[in-house]
Amino acid sequence: MKRNCDIHIRLTKEERDDWQRKAEMTCLNESALVRMLMKGYEPKEKPNDRFFETMRELSAIGNNINQLAAKANSLGFVDAPMLYREAERWHKFQADIEATFLRPDKSNLKWK
Repeated sequence: MKRNCDIHIRLTKEERDDWQRKAEMTCLNESALVRMLMKGYEPKEKPNDRFFETMRELSAIGNNINQLAAKANSLGFVDAPMLYREAERWHKFQADIEATFLRPDKSNLKWK
């Protein structure tokens, strides 16, 4: 989508500083922040480094579970359906963490 409409607004220095700070907190540029708010979403603040380390660890564990399930299924000595269910549960948990920390929430603003 080509954005070819330019809008100018006047802000105080404090308002501009606040707008820039909020954009930085969400890792969005100032225009993207305004567009997201206009669509009725409230962006989430970027999580700290510990969150991303935890997500990498969760991902590695999930991959290991999938590998174990595939091997167990081929060798036939482990309850593969149970292992696959656990892997699915793990992936759902990982998706829930991403949704909680990364995805923007729908706004309840009345003027949207």
